[in-house]
Amino acid sequence: MQLVPFSYNLRSLLVRRSTTLLTVVSIGATVAVISGVQALQQGFVTIFEKGGRTDVVVFLRPGATTENQSAFTRSSANILLKSIPEIALTDDGRPLASAENYMAVRLFKIGGGETNVPVRGVQPMTMTIRADDLRILEGRTFQPGADEIIVGENLTRRIRGCQLGEVIRLNTVPFTVVGIFTDEGTFSSEIWGDLERMGDALQRSVYNRVIGVVRPDVDIAALIEAQENHPQVPAKVMTEADYLMAQTGVISTTLLALGAFLAIIMGIAAVFTTATTMQAALAARTHEIGILACLGFRPLAIMLSFLFESLVLGLLGGLVGILLTLPLNGIETGTTNMMTFTEVAFAFRITPQVLGTAIVFSLLLGLLGGAVPAFHAARMSAVDALRRA
Repeated sequence: MQLVPFSYNLRSLLVRRSTTLLTVVSIGATVAVISGVQALQQGFVTIFEKGGRTDVVVFLRPGATTENQSAFTRSSANILLKSIPEIALTDDGRPLASAENYMAVRLFKIGGGETNVPVRGVQPMTMTIRADDLRILEGRTFQPGADEIIVGENLTRRIRGCQLGEVIRLNTVPFTVVGIFTDEGTFSSEIWGDLERMGDALQRSVYNRVIGVVRPDVDIAALIEAQENHPQVPAKVMTEADYLMAQTGVISTTLLALGAFLAIIMGIAAVFTTATTMQAALAARTHEIGILACLGFRPLAIMLSFLFESLVLGLLGGLVGILLTLPLNGIETGTTNMMTFTEVAFAFRITPQVLGTAIVFSLLLGLLGGAVPAFHAARMSAVDALRRA
């Protein structure tokens, strides 16, 4: 089967500059909005994915889904810290495990307003466990027993009082910022300090969770089952990676649902614009279609020719949408983690998945918009086309 030369279709698009531009802009705007929402979702999920380790397990109270729902008495936490054989040991024989507190504290934002900031009280062993994850950018780490804190890098750009040397009051108790730290996950949106001093200042007599590094040969599934049935301190156990990914569920699902809703609403408009453009092209080129038929081009070739035009419109729109979205990459934003009701900062991420989805979606819009006009063009006989012209 002989195909209509592609140059014919490209010339047609150039002749109809205004309608071509309108269609490309319509598709481009749709793709830009959808890609922006997807980049937001990718950024949110990525920061939780990067922060989770598979060799670290989290112990929570049975039935708790987040650490702020969990609580262990000090005696229960000590049992977990010292009596679980699956926990790895330091060179001097101490368990690589630590108790932690987790609280939400209301602080002022730099741009105005307030937000819930996660504050974590940790034991010295936490810093050993996180030695390869956390990096002090400025200053030093806090001293055990001192009213000192280290602040996640993301907070320095979003929360007042988080610069080195400044003072943050936690329930009227002044804590001095002695260090700024960073990590690839959500800890960069937290404030850390000594477990006991944090507990005293915020009047917390219980610990929220226990974390520990497991030995390489440990069967995590067996540990989970054994700890659920522990005679002294039953606990819910999961890897840190699984725990953090569970935190993304509500926000990630919401963003995906928003993206799907916008894709449907704006997609319908883009398809309608493409269909209108291609229908106008069909009406203007009726005589040309008749000539193509007389020259021996089959109906399928004519239909494919129109579909090719609509796909080119879709591709151009997709490229425009991507160009509009690319400047978002790396821009920092924040949202509330609906599982803990604390703010977490993250950045838009334009990933290969976002780019691939944008191209496929734009081609689909072009294809849907051009399908009906292409079908009508294929059904025209040479005689009818020349008579209508």
